[in-house]
Amino acid sequence: MTPTIILLCFIAYTALLFVITWLTSRKATNRSFFIGNKSSPWFVVAYGMIGASMSGVTFMSVPGWVGTAGFSYMMVVTGYVFGYLTIANVLLPLYYRMNLTSIYSYLESRFGFWSYKTGAFYFLLSRTIGASFRMFLVVNVLQIFIFDAWHIPFFVTVMIFIILILLYTFKGGIKTIIWTDTIQTTFMLMALFISIYLIVDSMGLSLGEMITKVFSSSYSKMVFIDWHDKRFFLKELISGAFIAIVMTGLDQEMMQKNLSCRSLRDAQKNMFTFTGIMFVVNFVILFLGASLYIFVAYKNIQIPLRTDELFPVIAINHLGPVAGLVFLIGLISAAYPSADGALTSLTTSFSIDFLGIDKRADISEERKKSIRQYVHFAFALILLMVIVLFRAINDRAVIDKLFTIAGYTYGPLLGLYAFGLFTKFQVKDRWIPLVALLSPLICYFLSDYSVQLFNGYRFGFELLILNGFITFAGLLLFRRK
Repeated sequence: MTPTIILLCFIAYTALLFVITWLTSRKATNRSFFIGNKSSPWFVVAYGMIGASMSGVTFMSVPGWVGTAGFSYMMVVTGYVFGYLTIANVLLPLYYRMNLTSIYSYLESRFGFWSYKTGAFYFLLSRTIGASFRMFLVVNVLQIFIFDAWHIPFFVTVMIFIILILLYTFKGGIKTIIWTDTIQTTFMLMALFISIYLIVDSMGLSLGEMITKVFSSSYSKMVFIDWHDKRFFLKELISGAFIAIVMTGLDQEMMQKNLSCRSLRDAQKNMFTFTGIMFVVNFVILFLGASLYIFVAYKNIQIPLRTDELFPVIAINHLGPVAGLVFLIGLISAAYPSADGALTSLTTSFSIDFLGIDKRADISEERKKSIRQYVHFAFALILLMVIVLFRAINDRAVIDKLFTIAGYTYGPLLGLYAFGLFTKFQVKDRWIPLVALLSPLICYFLSDYSVQLFNGYRFGFELLILNGFITFAGLLLFRRK
């Protein structure tokens, strides 16, 4: 499969997205951009959110992760289920009752100005880092298999990708993304199932025989009972619940799609449906990962040093042109939803939480639209720079980096919302930024020296919970009488 063929497929796929953009963004307003005029069908949102939650990180990193972690990630996914149920029954009713556009407006009404700005800032930081990681993963593959052959610099590749996302989200925002996510989720799921079929077929097995091989291998181990291990099932289960709450329920990007539904009831139906589909899809991705390792052993292929590269290397170099094409389409389909949603939510949060354009009665709608577009362009530029920087320093599995970073930046959000929802205390608002800054620093120290301090214990994803707890304790310390 030549770079030219790959590029033509990429262009054709992108062209399809622009057709959808043209159909959905006509007569779009600021309200369309931010919350889709609150008219999004819940089942479309639920299906499209699969692509947004999976992203290129899950599509590539999780299959490679099976080599060292087995199916233990399913414990995290099981935790997700409890987290999503909490979102549907606790957070969504709150957001709809307050009629929020930016979910961080809750912090202003509950605590005050500085708490509000702190929460919004941590979202901007978290989402910028997370979206950059996800986009890097995809752009790096395109660089290796397309643009390196034409001696095009990585910076230019990133710029092309960012410009495409900028163009098709520039006008319609969330109203457009709801529908493009649906197309992209479909292609991503097709890529997963076709890839499994091609692996099974190349080994001369039936699907049943491959299932037997996977579940009789060490790769299918799901429950680790050593409490010192990062993969200890209880840590992963509890951490998964809190990861879901903060990375979906306290995340403007994911909640913006839920808030575009017609009613709270529709938004809750969306979350319940999304939860079921998400559980199955993650299991299929892990099954794919185990199948890849079994295929590598069967064909005596050397495993790449970076496990993130296992899926693309096998698909493009060892399964034939159809598999390579299917993989690239699936990867692009997984990457676009997280990238376009991130750019839109970053624009929304900064425009509302820091510029307050929704409260400015002294400027026209056209002026508000112009400000929002400038912000949109600025964040596209920021993402471009962070992706280029990340390539220079990347040295670990991206999925591990993503959750590690999230543990530090989403922790203060978890503490703020937990304190607001489960206590009736007010706080000394001006001290909240200090609490939110110290909490991640304390977590970093404890994580770095956990083996010495806690008798060999190593922190995993539960670092997020610790971070939230420290923030909660800090809020107690600075509560008002």
